[in-house]
Amino acid sequence: MNSKTVKNILKWAGGVLSFLVVVLAVHIYLVTRPKAPTEHTVAMARIDLKQTIDQRDADQINEWLSQQKGVDHVLCNPESAVVVFTFRPFRTSANRLVSDFKTHFHYKAERYIPTREEMQNGCPVANTSLTYKVYQFFQRIF
Repeated sequence: MNSKTVKNILKWAGGVLSFLVVVLAVHIYLVTRPKAPTEHTVAMARIDLKQTIDQRDADQINEWLSQQKGVDHVLCNPESAVVVFTFRPFRTSANRLVSDFKTHFHYKAERYIPTREEMQNGCPVANTSLTYKVYQFFQRIF
């Protein structure tokens, strides 16, 4: 190959690479922007119980929360006294569900809301993902 052909190939490859980087940046920007909840949005909330419960209590909590409008899935761990549930914010709110929960069961309970620092740390599973390892690799290089 002559040098003119190599230069043309490198120009095209550089142009395509630049274009793909711009497309990736725009994509990341668009998918990470905050969005108003829609009917398809699913959120997760947690209730910390400030008292011990047994399996019978956990079953009652699961049954009651599962029947609430907008709630998709409920997990109640009697050993840690923690209730985690997913819900549709377009149909109900976590604060309303927690308030109704406290009224119905009369438990000492409060909604767990992560701190700003905990929110910035993100999902702990991400630290073991391939994407995170690639990110760490490039961070060490630069």
